[in-house]
Amino acid sequence: MTTGSTTPPHMWLNGKLVPPSEARLDFLTPALHYGVAAFEGIRCYRTPRGPAIFRLQEHLERLLHSARVLGWRELPFGIEDLAEGCKNVVRASGFRECYIRPLIWLAEGGWNLTVDGGKAHAGIAVWEWKAYLGAAALEQGVRANVSTFTRHHPNVMMTKAKISGNYPNSVLAKTESLRLGFDEAILLDPQGMVAECTGENIFVVRRGRVITPPPGAILEGITRDSVMTLARDLGHEVVEQPLSRDQLYIADEVFVTGTAAEVIGLREVDFRPIGSGRGTPVTRALQDAYHAAVRGEHARSAGWLTFVS
Repeated sequence: MTTGSTTPPHMWLNGKLVPPSEARLDFLTPALHYGVAAFEGIRCYRTPRGPAIFRLQEHLERLLHSARVLGWRELPFGIEDLAEGCKNVVRASGFRECYIRPLIWLAEGGWNLTVDGGKAHAGIAVWEWKAYLGAAALEQGVRANVSTFTRHHPNVMMTKAKISGNYPNSVLAKTESLRLGFDEAILLDPQGMVAECTGENIFVVRRGRVITPPPGAILEGITRDSVMTLARDLGHEVVEQPLSRDQLYIADEVFVTGTAAEVIGLREVDFRPIGSGRGTPVTRALQDAYHAAVRGEHARSAGWLTFVS
């Protein structure tokens, strides 16, 4: 992950703004060894009224839900503390657009493999980060393949939580796909149905219907929810239903959504071109609507943006 060329002057650590030199972990931090941490990825966008954070409340609610899934029964900070922390870090950074990374991790004990044996710490950092899937992805789409790695079973690694220890699964799949010459990996669930990509949810467009896998084995993405809402606004039927691998091959359009990726089309899956070659009108319309919403230029913006200033 590239964190941009500019180092932010401050980070938020357990309720205080500190310089990056002070936001460091001890080597003997159990979260580093066992992956016992929860995180979020949030974007702040430039708008006519100044920097605004997209769906901050929903992201922080999911962060606290992830911590609950991991087993923490009490945390020393609440959603209001974290929201103020996010806004304070963005203000201190001076960035007009940035990526925000809140993290809750197991510290000060916890070597007995239980969250009850340690203490939760929290931090928030920001950085400039654009074009997650490459500068040309928005216009040209990207190439993907179905990974040899399977997405987590919901009762093995909790799929409704952004737990740090879940992500080696994505790292294995993405590394394999990049080495094979693709841009992204698509993972199937333990039953062999389409789940999601390494950092994005996936959608299929077929005869005007927008179809996405049901929430059982996937992370219920906030960008996913936003795009489903925008698709309904545009008059499309949106359906959550199981998708088989071959339904990707015969789709009119396939696109992925995520905080980092935003809305990106797939032009090829497993060496098979997607669609008839006559364009991707639904994907384009959703890209336009999403970009308008995050920049304060859409009817949905008022309910989705938190202004920093």
